[in-house]
Amino acid sequence: MAYIKSRKHAVARAVPHLSGAAAATLLAIAAPAALAQPGRALPEVRVQDSTAADYKTDTSANPKFTAPLVNTPQTIQVIKEQIIREQGATTLTEALRNTAGVGTFFLGENGNTNTGDAVFMRGFDSSSSIFVDGIRDLGSVSRDMFNIEQVEVVKGPSGTDVGRTSPTGYINLVTKKPKLEDSFLGSIGFGSADYKRGSIDWNKTLSSANGIGAAFRLNAAMEDAGVPGRDFVKNKRTAIAPSIALGLNSPTRFYFDYLHVDQDNVPDGGVPTIGLPSYSNPDPTALGARRRSFLNYAAPVDPKNFYGTAYDFNKVTADMFTARVEHDFTPDITLRNTTRYGKTKQDYMLTAFMLGGLAANGSRPPSGNTAFLDTPIPGLPSTWTTTRNLPTNKNQENTIFVNQTNVTAKFNTGSLSHSLSAGVELIREEQSSLGYFSPGATFNGKVVQNGAWPVANLYAPNPYVNGYNRMLSGADSKGVTNTVGLYAFDTIKLNEQWQITGGLRFDHYNTSFQSSTLSTAATNPGLPVGTLVPSSLKLSDNLFTGKIGVVYKPAKNGSIYAAYGTSAQPPGGANFSLSAAGTGSSAARTDFLPQKAKTFEVGTKWDVLDDKLSLTGAIYRTDVSNEVVQDPTNTALYYQSGKKRVQGIELGVAGTITERWGMSAGFTTMDTKVQSGPNVTADGTNVLTYTPKNSFTAWTTYQFPFGLTVGGGARYNGKLHRGTDGAVGTPAYIDSYWVFDAMASYRINKNVDIQLNISNLFDKQYAAAINKSGYRYTPGTPRSAKITANFAF
Repeated sequence: MAYIKSRKHAVARAVPHLSGAAAATLLAIAAPAALAQPGRALPEVRVQDSTAADYKTDTSANPKFTAPLVNTPQTIQVIKEQIIREQGATTLTEALRNTAGVGTFFLGENGNTNTGDAVFMRGFDSSSSIFVDGIRDLGSVSRDMFNIEQVEVVKGPSGTDVGRTSPTGYINLVTKKPKLEDSFLGSIGFGSADYKRGSIDWNKTLSSANGIGAAFRLNAAMEDAGVPGRDFVKNKRTAIAPSIALGLNSPTRFYFDYLHVDQDNVPDGGVPTIGLPSYSNPDPTALGARRRSFLNYAAPVDPKNFYGTAYDFNKVTADMFTARVEHDFTPDITLRNTTRYGKTKQDYMLTAFMLGGLAANGSRPPSGNTAFLDTPIPGLPSTWTTTRNLPTNKNQENTIFVNQTNVTAKFNTGSLSHSLSAGVELIREEQSSLGYFSPGATFNGKVVQNGAWPVANLYAPNPYVNGYNRMLSGADSKGVTNTVGLYAFDTIKLNEQWQITGGLRFDHYNTSFQSSTLSTAATNPGLPVGTLVPSSLKLSDNLFTGKIGVVYKPAKNGSIYAAYGTSAQPPGGANFSLSAAGTGSSAARTDFLPQKAKTFEVGTKWDVLDDKLSLTGAIYRTDVSNEVVQDPTNTALYYQSGKKRVQGIELGVAGTITERWGMSAGFTTMDTKVQSGPNVTADGTNVLTYTPKNSFTAWTTYQFPFGLTVGGGARYNGKLHRGTDGAVGTPAYIDSYWVFDAMASYRINKNVDIQLNISNLFDKQYAAAINKSGYRYTPGTPRSAKITANFAF
């Protein structure tokens, strides 16, 4: 790491010590005016060690953003590699803890469990809106950070940037690229729950002669670890990403990247919510006094318990090849062309459960594939059991082939200066899935003899059991979406104070979906139960999205803006599946229109302290329309008359406060409401599910002159409401919580440092996620530690 000999910097009045939330609020609102004043410079300071962490980014790596971030009229947070490394974060889910209000709060639908990066952002599922270098990354997998330079979280209107997307934003992962320097970084780490991980980042200059400028870079990682606070769950992965660049110091540059990832994990289906606050017995309320009221006071289970089996697995293989060429026609005009082929395979089996209640007549439900919490001896909880009734199987392959062509240009038209970005995207995406029989299913009129898992003891489950045989059913599916997208963005500088930034996008897409389903007596009365019934559906349409923002600059280092933008998600846009017209409540019905969103935002951004610290603040509102709602009188009918709203404020701080003190913090409020249609929460509250009303995150480090760096962080998420599906007695929400983390590192010499990370410093017990029915939750990670040796040459 380079040493700083001297540095001159501007500074304002001293700011008193404040708590994280108060500091974020005060700095974003009050500091810009004070710190923008010129003429306040300290004498030269000599520093004999490296500076504090720099968490600030001036520009997005996405060429579609045509202005520096301080002049971009939208909330964009950039999570840099340094903060990810300091926190010991290895997955995207862990990295996203640095952005307020974004997280994996939703565990899944009923017996199914979400896998990978199941991200909620501003009230809506954004799992299908994750991109790598501006190209959609398919597959419900957990993404490793070993080859990531920074994570860009774009909130608000995003349809113009990326086409079909979730209504409230997207996430773009920026990968590491070869550079004209020789370096070798490596790390070896050990920690709680048998955590073991090693990684390397090797960059080698192959030639630096004029006109050649070639370099090679290799990133690789291996990890074998359990999950702190959870029995039997594990994460095991190997990953390698070689890349080569040619012509780095010439007008024409070539980049060739390859990524290969193997994962062999044991998935986590969560633990029962029995005993949590607001839990009551799951029996039908119509039973009255015959309900098992003693369950209202049952003890919670040990959050370490694993209710799956030793046969559960989650195997992932991902391969991605990317070729990019850039050519500078002039210093102000650059053409880029990117081609990518990627394939992700996931083979997954998880034994899930639901602690259901008695039958409607008060008897024990019939045996078989039935969700049930059995209490044979009410006064002896050690005899209570839950059925392992839902083997969740997924065998899915996602493939994407993309070609993007983009041109950026800076030019003047009269007194107006332009920064233009325009391009075309050709995209083909495929998703194929294999179907499996559930226990005791019927095929061609005969019961399938594939067994079933035995029940699990509620308070002492045993994963070493036998009984269920995984069998393919032939109920497979394949979805294909082809897209042609055209876009153009421009930042027009009217004068030194006023700028206009806008963009338009046109997408033509067509989706085809082929599937086979097993018939039932209700759906196909003329066929034997369990007959495979094929279907084929197609949908083609156009999407138009846009955004515009007006920026006023009262000073060179700050801006005040107002912006408006739109997004759209067509049927099948998130999961490549279509449903026939007039059938059920699925938003993927071919007779339904795209879900649409419009976002308004007013905000301000300031680069202060000699442009070392970024302060941002915004007020936003997103309205989502074309939501599917049920007819209140004829429950067989569904309409797209639903509307939802999320609005609030967003505050952010990122950068260095002094030469040795770095900070990143964010605070957001999300005031959500169903404006039209039935309430969607289990307790009938008129808010959106899995969305904390208030959320705060902060991370700060201080570097002492003798090689020691200390840091810490805080995370707060407010109360979360779960969805509604008719489940009785289960918690309708999970409580708010605070979690605090700490780190310390010591530089032994210029090549080696030792880093200690402690997560959940005060061992807070909390629920991190809950499923739709409320039967299961994911316990928050208890206090755990990692120690890592970092090497640099």
